[in-house]
Amino acid sequence: MADIAIRRAEAADVPALLDIYNHYVAHTHVTFDIAPRTLEQRLSWFATFADEGFCRCFVAARGTVPIGWACSGPFKEKAAYATSVETSVYLAPDETGQGLGRRLYATLFEALSQIDVHRAYGGIAQPNAASVALHERIGFVRVGTYREVGRKFGRFWDVAVYEKAFPARP
Repeated sequence: MADIAIRRAEAADVPALLDIYNHYVAHTHVTFDIAPRTLEQRLSWFATFADEGFCRCFVAARGTVPIGWACSGPFKEKAAYATSVETSVYLAPDETGQGLGRRLYATLFEALSQIDVHRAYGGIAQPNAASVALHERIGFVRVGTYREVGRKFGRFWDVAVYEKAFPARP
C-alpha cells in the first residue's frame, strides 16, 4: 500500500475512473446505472467537483494509474439540505479488501470537515457485505432501507441508507 498515493482527482483520471465504474455497471448491482457511461457523461460528472465546496473527488493511484476514488456531492437539491452530502467510493475490482476504501474516505472526510458539512449519506444496494462493513467501520450508521427501489438484472434490489455525523462546527 506504500506505493499508492491518495490525491485530488484530475481530468486526466476520468478515463480510468470510467473503466472502473463501468465494470460495476455491467457486472454488479451496486450501482443502478444499467448501461455503461460514456466518457462525455463522465467528464460532465467530473466537472461538478470543485476546489472548494462540498463536491469533492479524491483518487487512489498506483504511480499514475487511478485504482479507485471517493467523492461527495449534494444529498438533495433543496436549500435546506445544503449541509448534507452523499458519498460514494469505488475501487478497481482487484484492489478491494486492502483498506483502500478507508484511506480514500479518510481523505474525503478530512476535506469535508473543513467546511460546513453536518451529515454524510450513502446508499448501499443490498446485499453488499463489504461495503456495509466499510461504512460501519468508519462511523456510518444504518438509518433505513428503501425496499425494492431499483430493478436491475431482472430483479428488484433494496438499498440500505447509511448516515455519518460530522462534529459540530464552532
